[in-house]
Amino acid sequence: MNNQSAFPEPPPGCPAHNSGRRVPMYGPEFAADPQAYYTYMRHFGPTAPVELAPGVDATLVTDYSAALQLLQNPDTFRKDSRRWRDLNEGRISPDSPVLPLLAPRPNAMFTDGAEHMRLRHAVTDTLARIDSHQLSRNVERVSSYLIDQFSSRGSVDLLNDYAKLLPLFVFNELFGCPAEIGDRVIFGISGMFDGINAEKANEVLGQSVAELVALKRAKPGEDVTSWLMQHQAQLTDEEMAHQLVLLLGSGAEPTRNLIGNAFHILLSDDRYSGGGLLLEDAIDAALWNSPPMSNYAPHFPVADMEFAGAQLRAGDLMLVSFAAANTDPALAASRQMRSKRAHLAWSAGPHACPAKDPAQLITMTAIENLLKQLPDIELAVPEESLTWRPGPFNRALAALPARFTPIRAEKQPNLPPQQDNVTVDARGRASGKSEKGGLWSSFLSWWRV
Repeated sequence: MNNQSAFPEPPPGCPAHNSGRRVPMYGPEFAADPQAYYTYMRHFGPTAPVELAPGVDATLVTDYSAALQLLQNPDTFRKDSRRWRDLNEGRISPDSPVLPLLAPRPNAMFTDGAEHMRLRHAVTDTLARIDSHQLSRNVERVSSYLIDQFSSRGSVDLLNDYAKLLPLFVFNELFGCPAEIGDRVIFGISGMFDGINAEKANEVLGQSVAELVALKRAKPGEDVTSWLMQHQAQLTDEEMAHQLVLLLGSGAEPTRNLIGNAFHILLSDDRYSGGGLLLEDAIDAALWNSPPMSNYAPHFPVADMEFAGAQLRAGDLMLVSFAAANTDPALAASRQMRSKRAHLAWSAGPHACPAKDPAQLITMTAIENLLKQLPDIELAVPEESLTWRPGPFNRALAALPARFTPIRAEKQPNLPPQQDNVTVDARGRASGKSEKGGLWSSFLSWWRV
């Protein structure tokens, strides 16, 4: 499904067809075959005019060399979205589903210069304290818990029953989230990236991490939140909250997508299912051809300028298409073979992802543990019937049905996750829980038995 299609004009179903309008990056058509859209976009040159959501215009960089030029030139292209002209001039709706991922935030992603370096050092120094062996053990335990929930059924949705939940649980554990906060963190991250009531989800996530900061100020522990708080950068409570939103959101969602996309390759490509290539190769193929965050890295030119043949105005929203750049026809296949690190799935330059090593470790461990326990797992539906979640930023399946030989259920104190038992009131507080609590509550109850 990652092969490029040759469309001399906008792909079928594209509203830009025969109209000259911006190319829309939302809706089921784009989600079904984004490479067809990237192929069409290339007729504009290294950049293309796109629409991320109704009324949200942007310029998308689809060329590998141009993407590197933008990502590695922080003097010309800034990250602070307070520069976003359309937002400042009131052209972006406050309830736009893409706004929570583009709006200004005082965190390491949306700052520049000395302030960015201060926040970035706090983040990277903190992440460096993670014990990879302990992280691997935690992932295995979360993985085994989730597998226990469906192993006796003989079937599973690998996306929603496994890939989606595992990184959320792992990150809640890493960041020291108690049950009552962790359940709302899960609600907030899921809603913000799915674009479902994104404004409320963003609010809930912000309030939840603010409570986590207050808790760790009073009672620090051996967790990422406490370590970040203890860093010599001396982050304020507001700065702490915004770094946590960044780390939890940008860690959990891309890891979910990477796990899902790697499983998709493993179960649909005979080269992997037949044992001819390694799991690491499947993960690498996902990073090259279906990067979990396919289009992101918002930047804003500091002045009116020409870039890669396009005329830009100061404050224009620019995004990088990691997926299009990685599959740029000008990028020879031999280059992919020579260096696995040449892809842009983790971005590049001063804002490259600082959490790629933990994310890859979580992905590798999660897939290895499931394949070890369910060695005959296979797709339960034809590969061509799979659907992808709409949205401009992610490359993410909506579901990945699989089947396997059921494992006889043993008597054990597991508590199945409660998917729909957390409601959020007008103040963003979780309520209306069942007796077993929410997803994170259920897992913690099992963990402590």
